[in-house]
Amino acid sequence: MAGKIKTAYVCTNCGCMSAKWSGKCNNCGEWNTLEETVIQPETKSKTYSSTASFIKAISINDISSEFETRTVIGINELDRVLGGGIVNGSVVLLSGDPGIGKSTILLQICDKLPSNIRILYVSGEESAMQIKLRAQRLGVFNANLFIMADNDTQAICEYILAEKPDLVMIDSIQTMQISELSSSAGSIVQVRESTNMFLRVAKSNNIPIFIVGHVNKGGDIAGPKVLEHIVDTVLYFEGERNQSYRILRAIKNRFGSTNEIGVFEMKETGLCQVENPSAAILSGRAYNVSGSCIACILEGSRPILSEVQALVTSTGFGNARRVATGFDYNRLNMLLAVLEKRIGLHYSNRDVYVNVAGGLRLDEPAADLAVALSLVSGLRDTVISDDIIAFGEIGLSGELRSVSRPLDRVKEAARLGFKTCILPKSCLKHLKGISDDINVIGVSSLKEAIQQIIL
Repeated sequence: MAGKIKTAYVCTNCGCMSAKWSGKCNNCGEWNTLEETVIQPETKSKTYSSTASFIKAISINDISSEFETRTVIGINELDRVLGGGIVNGSVVLLSGDPGIGKSTILLQICDKLPSNIRILYVSGEESAMQIKLRAQRLGVFNANLFIMADNDTQAICEYILAEKPDLVMIDSIQTMQISELSSSAGSIVQVRESTNMFLRVAKSNNIPIFIVGHVNKGGDIAGPKVLEHIVDTVLYFEGERNQSYRILRAIKNRFGSTNEIGVFEMKETGLCQVENPSAAILSGRAYNVSGSCIACILEGSRPILSEVQALVTSTGFGNARRVATGFDYNRLNMLLAVLEKRIGLHYSNRDVYVNVAGGLRLDEPAADLAVALSLVSGLRDTVISDDIIAFGEIGLSGELRSVSRPLDRVKEAARLGFKTCILPKSCLKHLKGISDDINVIGVSSLKEAIQQIIL
């Protein structure tokens, strides 16, 4: 490996470099802005001439367009998110809350991959015995799975270069450290430089590497933002530890779409695929209850149905409470304002609780109509028919705006047995060839939609 690494302290505010750390930058006067960074050794300058050929550029037409080599894992939900499998030489960052299933899915990948693939699992958090016990619980018995319990980045890279495994898993990058750097494991410089070292090994030897990353208290990936720029793919686990469903989402993917998601359910045997998430999420819903409406959102190319629940009660406080779980808090306040101004319903003296069942998060504006209808149902204590589904974006004037791919949404609703679909009138022109099993009602405003459910 390379020789001794030299470091310096650079001010993040003005860029001034210092050989030693101090609490205050001597140049700009800011406090706690000096961060340790690696400095490259100086090289002798070269004499350039017009005839020099030290750099070559080739035509884009001369570059081979052969599709990258992928290894299919065998977990359909994960293969979909990755874009069809693991690309050789790629670096994948897997992140999520503690206990959500990051290490579990890595071991399940080891079990599903072809038996001739040699896998190196590096853990800086657990001992080899702990990993063995978890593998036995998950039923993972792969003779080509090799365990290394170490956190020395340079030693691990030397082992990879010597043994040349087909796949490497690092759990986790926050525990890795380079001994030449004086900072502790998990610091910004340690995370950045360790990732860079793994990246060079992966690209130069065409070895795919999975890296587990922790999250901070805000839910973002811990460490410098450059960590996400370095890697090829960023996967993020969503969901609550006390709920069974997990959503695996691709935040960044250089080899596939970032719109696809994978749905898993955590069981005693590990993470199990949910091939039909709509039916699974709706399986436990209550019937003939006010404040409930079914929404249809798009997650990538897959329409997913989810239940929106709203509870509206008289407030016992000076200010009415607004609580949203699985839905944007600010968007909820906007919908309440539209209902008060355009429809004449009063929520200012009532507590409002909105919950999306199943642990999903509805970020798409198409969920506006279902949330608004559930709020009206909760306020008037009127039951929305169990076979009604609604989707559409609501504007500030109370109008309903068109959403993307309405045909796919209606087909998914019809497949699950829903008889009536309320959607924006502008979407009707895209519903050619729809089945007669479902009645499609196009409305142009929120007021018209409410009239369809409040008889």
